[in-house]
Amino acid sequence: MDKATFGFDPYHILLTGCGLAIIAAYWLPRYFRGREPAASGLLILGGLAVFGLLPGVPDALNPIDRPRVWELASEFAVIIALFGTGLRIDKIRGHNLWNTTIRMLTIAMPLCILSVVVLGLGIGLSLAGSVLLAAVLAPTDPVLAADVQVGPPLEGGEHPVRFALTTEAGLNDGLAFPFVYLAIFIVAATGGVGDWIGEWLGFYVVYKIAVGVVAGCAAGWVLGRVLFTLPGDNPLANAGTGVIALAGVLVTYGLTELVEGYGFIAAFFMGLVLRRKEAEHEYHGRLHSFSSALEHSVTAILLVLLGGAIPALLGYLDWQHALLGVALIFVIRPVSGILALWGDPMSLRQRGVVAFYGVRGIGSIYYLAYAGGQMDLVDEGALWATVTFTILLSTIVHGFSAGSVVWAATHEGETRKGSS
Repeated sequence: MDKATFGFDPYHILLTGCGLAIIAAYWLPRYFRGREPAASGLLILGGLAVFGLLPGVPDALNPIDRPRVWELASEFAVIIALFGTGLRIDKIRGHNLWNTTIRMLTIAMPLCILSVVVLGLGIGLSLAGSVLLAAVLAPTDPVLAADVQVGPPLEGGEHPVRFALTTEAGLNDGLAFPFVYLAIFIVAATGGVGDWIGEWLGFYVVYKIAVGVVAGCAAGWVLGRVLFTLPGDNPLANAGTGVIALAGVLVTYGLTELVEGYGFIAAFFMGLVLRRKEAEHEYHGRLHSFSSALEHSVTAILLVLLGGAIPALLGYLDWQHALLGVALIFVIRPVSGILALWGDPMSLRQRGVVAFYGVRGIGSIYYLAYAGGQMDLVDEGALWATVTFTILLSTIVHGFSAGSVVWAATHEGETRKGSS
């Protein structure tokens, strides 16, 4: 037998390091805070610490060389996260309930995209690269924003601040997709804008969004019937398994994509509609726990591996690209949000929280990996370095501050009474 007794298989080293980084990221914060730890930033840093110094590992994890692997893994995480986001929303009707969300999606998001495009052009990126970077960094993350979102089903916690941040994260992952296609159109264009703008608006904006909404609503209704109604004397919901719902999400996403709709939008609306069926049934809580555990497990592994890839991307990051990421987190998103929420009935502090806490994460990884598989990216290294830096910065800044800041904003009246 030629194999050494104590041979070090790189795959086993990867598993060991990944596990150690995840344990440390969730365990160490317990020494500093009593709440569930905001581990996302520590997961990336843990991956950097564990894998960054191992020869060959960062290059093996480099998303520039393996975009398809990163695309598929992040796609799965986002699908499950969007379904879970829709599932946790208890109430969808109310006076001006969606007003803040609509403002953030129709005003703040386009302002962020436009601002990043201008900055991207200013630091030397191509027009297509600037549009792609703006689209990639547009969505807020439904997985990493647990501290700012509404509580699980049947547990309440649906303060307007949390509702706005939850629904924004659920919808803007799908709504950013047309801008990714816009970048692809710019690269592929051989004529003027008039040759393709109609197709982009009609098919990639209107049709694909509409199909995503309709498919998600229909699938949520059908799955609700399967889980809670059929067969009448022994419905699946009584068994308490979340696997059937997971299978339903995968079927819905796959079929929506096959008919050229946006599967991310379908996944969110499926969870949203399913939650309306037998709204008080305890199965919703069990299903949410199942999907939440799954999405957090996949996300944790992805963030650790992203941290391990950082040394391979550092060479592409200069101060200008880093400054763009800083500007997005501290200036562009907050200012765009404040402008969008001008006149909103929430207090100034609450509007500031909604404006500031736009966590960037797994969705950005997916969009850039997807684009990398669809076209030749001239600035690919710079794009990956900028996105990775921005995700790291966001997870640290937002992750470690969100719990206390959002709690204060959602208990504003109680705080004032206690101090008076």
